[in-house]
Amino acid sequence: MESNSNQQLTWDGYVDWRNRPAIRGRHGGMLAASFVLVVEILENLAFLANASNLVLYLSEYMHLPLSTAANSVTNFMGTAFFLALLGGFLSDAFFTTYQIYLSSAIIEFLGLIVLIIQAKSSSLQPPACKIGDPCEEVAGGKAAILFIGLYMVALGVGGIKGSLPTHGAEQLDEETTQGRKQRSTFFNYFVFCLSVGGLIAVTFVVWIEDNKGWQWGFAVSTLAIFLSIPVFLSGSSVYRNKIPNGSPLTTVSKVVLAAVFNSSTKNAVVNIERDLMAVRDSSEKTTALEGLKFLNRASENKPFHSIFECSIQEVEEVKTVIRILPIFASTIILNCCLAQLSTLSVQQAATMDTKLGSFKVPPASLPVFPTVFIMIQAPTYDYFIVPFARKLTKSETGITHLQRIGVGLFLSIVSMTIAALVETKRRTVVIENNLLDSPNPLPISFLWISLQYLFLGSADLFTLAGLMEFFFTEAPMRMRSLATSLSFASLAMGYYLSSVIVTVVNAISRSSSGSSAWLSGPNLNYFRLDKFYWLMCGLSGFNFFNYLFWANRYKYRRNGV
Repeated sequence: MESNSNQQLTWDGYVDWRNRPAIRGRHGGMLAASFVLVVEILENLAFLANASNLVLYLSEYMHLPLSTAANSVTNFMGTAFFLALLGGFLSDAFFTTYQIYLSSAIIEFLGLIVLIIQAKSSSLQPPACKIGDPCEEVAGGKAAILFIGLYMVALGVGGIKGSLPTHGAEQLDEETTQGRKQRSTFFNYFVFCLSVGGLIAVTFVVWIEDNKGWQWGFAVSTLAIFLSIPVFLSGSSVYRNKIPNGSPLTTVSKVVLAAVFNSSTKNAVVNIERDLMAVRDSSEKTTALEGLKFLNRASENKPFHSIFECSIQEVEEVKTVIRILPIFASTIILNCCLAQLSTLSVQQAATMDTKLGSFKVPPASLPVFPTVFIMIQAPTYDYFIVPFARKLTKSETGITHLQRIGVGLFLSIVSMTIAALVETKRRTVVIENNLLDSPNPLPISFLWISLQYLFLGSADLFTLAGLMEFFFTEAPMRMRSLATSLSFASLAMGYYLSSVIVTVVNAISRSSSGSSAWLSGPNLNYFRLDKFYWLMCGLSGFNFFNYLFWANRYKYRRNGV
C-alpha cells in the first residue's frame, strides 16, 4: 500500500468513483455498504412486484394457458437470475460493480416502461373475452412487445444481481476480524432487505395490480427502480470500487489447457519453489498443490507455448473454482422447489378461501409469510444465534457457511413434505364435496399453504445468505463477482429445471397411467400436485445427502471460517 501527500493510506486494488485511489478511512466501511442495503429493498421490490403475480397477468390478461403461463414465469425468472453470471463476469473483467449496477438499473427501467405501455393500451393486448368463452392468446407483435419488455427487465435484474451483493461486500475490510464479522452481517441483512422489498411487493403492489390495474403495478415498480439510482449514487463519495482484472475465464481456460498439453518436466522444482513463495506472501491463503493434482501440470511442467505459462497462484484459483462447483450444484434442487411453490402454490391458494375476516387476501400475496419470517429470523440469527455459536465454535462466523447451507437444504425437505400433505388435504376437500369444476372457493383456508412457505422462507434465508458469503469468501479476488453470482445462477437453474421436471413428469405420468398427466386438466383440481410434491420431497432428500458428501470433503481456503 502507498501513502499520498497527506500520509493517507490507500486501498490496494481499489479506486473511488472518479477512478482515483481509494483511501482508508474515507472509502469503504459499513456506511458505504448500507447504501447497497437500501438499494436492494427498492430493486427487489421492482422485480418481485411483477414476478410474484405475473402468472395471473399472463393467464388472465394475456390469455395464455395456465401451464404455459407458469412455464413463462419460471423461464423469465430463470433468465433473470442466469444473467447474473453475465453481470458478475463483466464486473470482474472489464467494469466496476458501480458501473454495472447503474447501467443495469437503467435497462430494467426501460423494460418496465415497455410493460406499462402495453398494460395501458388495449390495442396492444389480446381481445377481451368472457369467462367460459374461448380466448385468443397474445400473439404476433403484441407478444413481441410483451416479451421484449419482460426480457429487458430480466437483463437489468441479472446485471444488478451480479454486481450489487459483491459491491456491498467489497466495502468491508477482510483483513481485520471486525471487517469479516461485518461482512457476515452484511450478507445476512442483504437477504433481510431483499425480503423487505419482497414484502412491499407482494402486499401493496399486488393489491394495486389486482384492484387498480396492471399499468399502475408496473408504474410502482418503475418508480422503485428509478429511485434506487439516486439512492445508489448518493453513496458514491464513500464507495471503494475494485479495479477489474481482466476475464477470469481466460485464467481458467489457460490453466486447463496448459494442464492438458504441457508435457516437459524441466524446471519443475524451480517453478514450484518460486511460486510457493509468492503464494505464502499473498494475502489470499491457499491450500497449494492439495487435490486436483492433474492441474499441477500447468505450473510444474514447461509450457508448450509461452502464453500457457501458469503460476501456482493461477492454478490454485482454478482449483478453488472447481471445488465450489459441487456445492453450487447441490443447491439447484432447493431452488427448483422454490420455483414450483412460487407458481403452483399461488394457483392452489386461488382455489381456496382467502378471506381473513372481511378482508380478501390476493393469492399472489402468499409470499408475505416467508418474507415476514425472514425479517424476524435474520436479526435473530445475527444478534443471538451467531454470538452464541461463536462462543461454542470459536469461529468468527459462529456457524460455518457450509453448515448454514446444509440447514437450509434440510428445511427444504420439510417444506416439500408439508406441501404434499397440505395438497392431499385440499384435494380431499375437493373430492368429498364434489367440487372439481366449481368456480367458487373451496371450504378450506388458504392459511394451510402458509405452512410450506414458512419453512421454505427459512430454507431460503439459510441457503442464500450462506451461499453468497461462501462464494465471496472462497473465490479468488479477481473472480468474486462471478462466483457470488453463482448464488443467483443456482436460482436460474432451479427455475429452468422446474420447467423440465414438469414436462417430464407429465410425459411419464400420461404414458404410464393411460389417463391425464399429473399436472394437466381443465383446472387445478384435476392436477395431482400431491404426487408431484412427494416426488420433489424425494429429490430434495437425495440432494441433501449428495450435499453432505461434498461438504464433508471441502476444505476452506481461508482461516477463521
